[in-house]
Amino acid sequence: MFVVVSGTNRRDSASARIAAQVALHLRAQAQEVELIDLLGLSPEVLHPDAYFNRPACMEPYQAAIDRAQGMITVVPEYNGSFPGILKLWIDMLEFPKTFLDLPCAFIGLAAGTWGGLRPVEQLEQVFNYRNALIYSQRTFIPAVHDALDEESRLKDEVMQGRLQLQLDGFVKFALRNPRVR
Repeated sequence: MFVVVSGTNRRDSASARIAAQVALHLRAQAQEVELIDLLGLSPEVLHPDAYFNRPACMEPYQAAIDRAQGMITVVPEYNGSFPGILKLWIDMLEFPKTFLDLPCAFIGLAAGTWGGLRPVEQLEQVFNYRNALIYSQRTFIPAVHDALDEESRLKDEVMQGRLQLQLDGFVKFALRNPRVR
């Protein structure tokens, strides 16, 4: 099973739309997928005691990642970095086991020219610290608001091809590097 994370809690986000397309692509490859949208994250994670008494709302997220063969995070660029809600969500997951030896891939997106390069590189540092297995091929989607059609698919065939190449390669990578628990 693969987990696909939409890395923001913004309503009607481009991240959620791209994450849904990623899930469709993986399902077309006969992969089981669980889509995680941080829009559903409970406000109880904001309580200062949440770091010591993990809220029950985190249990389904933890269980999904514990079962996962791999995880793909679609991360938007907010102010030159990744969204704070994504970092908080990561912080609420069990340390150190959650990402240990978990194959992980990243898709960056931004309204600007660089397509989320900065947040992906910063997020990779966090995942490296948490001992994830980072898949080296990344996809960056610049000018994301103009990049999607009415059905939230990438308009540009070259960009579609890059994303498909990344996803196909990542599935193979994850299956070659099974998680040992």
